[in-house]
Amino acid sequence: MNYTYRIYPDTAQQELMLSWLETCRRLYNRCLGDLKDWMNSRKCAVDRCSLNREYIMSPDIPFPGYRSQKRQLTQWKKTESDLKEVHSQVTQDVIKRLHTSWESFRQRGRGFPRFKKYGRYQSFLFPQFATNPIKGDQIKLPKIGLVDLKLHREIPEGFQIKGVRVVSRCRGTKWFVVITIQADISVPDNPHFGRAIGVDVGLIDFLATSDNLTIPRPRFFIDLQRELKLLQRRASRKKKRSKNYEKAQIKVARLHHKIGNTRKDFHLKVAHQLCDQADSIVLMQ
Repeated sequence: MNYTYRIYPDTAQQELMLSWLETCRRLYNRCLGDLKDWMNSRKCAVDRCSLNREYIMSPDIPFPGYRSQKRQLTQWKKTESDLKEVHSQVTQDVIKRLHTSWESFRQRGRGFPRFKKYGRYQSFLFPQFATNPIKGDQIKLPKIGLVDLKLHREIPEGFQIKGVRVVSRCRGTKWFVVITIQADISVPDNPHFGRAIGVDVGLIDFLATSDNLTIPRPRFFIDLQRELKLLQRRASRKKKRSKNYEKAQIKVARLHHKIGNTRKDFHLKVAHQLCDQADSIVLMQ
């Protein structure tokens, strides 16, 4: 189970976390590049070569799997200082993240991992904690320090914090932590009881229930589309990579963030309303 909290790092901590994200992005692209080079070197048949270009790689080089790239990461850290500055488990999780996407691609047959552009790598993970990192209204992150935390709800008793993911939003101006908690309990399979209602999700209306309750489809994006169009037009007129361009892009990102939060708030309120009306809910397909 995951709990999401807003954090408020200071200027030095923000710069450090942004540099970590950029280092993780470069590491991700580097490992993906090695994987793609290995695959491209083995696309052509043994007795013929491509007319356009050919990847020359020794046939003795094994596939750059998860374990081999983790061993390669250890060698890279000996010569590259930016990799040494990032927490070791964070960099290891970057490689794990890549190979999780690779395995998903192999199972589905589509969705090959893609290179991350600048600013597109927006989170990093601390996969384990020996003790509770939350200290009052702060959270202690390895190599980052104590960061102010808005603890709007307490961690339930009996749950243990397994991992913390630091997430950047609105082009690095808003920060969140997604805390994964776990408890060793067994949840019994309760039979259906009490009053039950059916819910059908539609296209014209957001949903309709068997009690003749109809909730109209919200228009969060359409309602703010005019404001978004204005901000995007202003941003397009700025010189790229300038300070004014970055300020305009932050305003666009904040409006997108507002639209997403409004939609999420609506979904939670509708779910709460349905749970108050019945003991069992059946979804129609």
